[in-house]
Amino acid sequence: MGEWPPPVPDPPKRRSGALLAGFAALIFLTALVVAGIRVTGELTRTANAGERQRASALELARRWQSWPAGKIFPAELGYSLELGGRETARLVGIGAAASCDTGLDSAAAVAVRPYGCRAVLRATYLDQSQGSAMTVGVVTFADERSAALAKGRLRSAGAPARLRALAFPDSAVARFADSAVQKSAAAAQSGPYVAFAVIGYADGRPPPRDRQAGLLPDVADDLAKAVLTPLATPARVDCAEPGWSC
Repeated sequence: MGEWPPPVPDPPKRRSGALLAGFAALIFLTALVVAGIRVTGELTRTANAGERQRASALELARRWQSWPAGKIFPAELGYSLELGGRETARLVGIGAAASCDTGLDSAAAVAVRPYGCRAVLRATYLDQSQGSAMTVGVVTFADERSAALAKGRLRSAGAPARLRALAFPDSAVARFADSAVQKSAAAAQSGPYVAFAVIGYADGRPPPRDRQAGLLPDVADDLAKAVLTPLATPARVDCAEPGWSC
């Protein structure tokens, strides 16, 4: 004997709706699985060459903000004398980041302005004999191309374009000013940075009229490059370490 009362079959519309709902759920579940696989793959895959290059460039461009000031301007800088031998300049003080109009003379500021000069970092050192003051500076840009263009413009500027001297009150370089500068480095560039250095008597004496009298050693290039080289040397990219954006 059959069931009583006999089962009522589902209406065709209800069966179709259930099938569609089940199909939609299956599609949604499949999409979640695929998305999870893709995310897992992105998180675990090795960065390609292009991503590593971009990460390296970004880390380099941020160093002027992320590095401690004492790492950019170490306690000592070595330089070579024209007649041979090596000496050491010792740090007197590090200035706060300055605008390009403040940290550079007018000729230099005008030259770098079109290329997006961000800031000027400066520190002043005393030479080994403690008679000469040496201000070293780094001009920062967004990228290497901008810095290279700025360097070219600086070197072609009609008037001498240089860094402003940085004095520190109640120190051996308290009187060091732009009027005392005798030597300056031609702009050196590497990565997104351009470096300068200026040298003069620590006591603020102006350059002698007789250029052969009391001439200071021409070591500005050495000092600028001593700061620029470590700052602009790319680091090994490690995407697993904090701070890298691969």
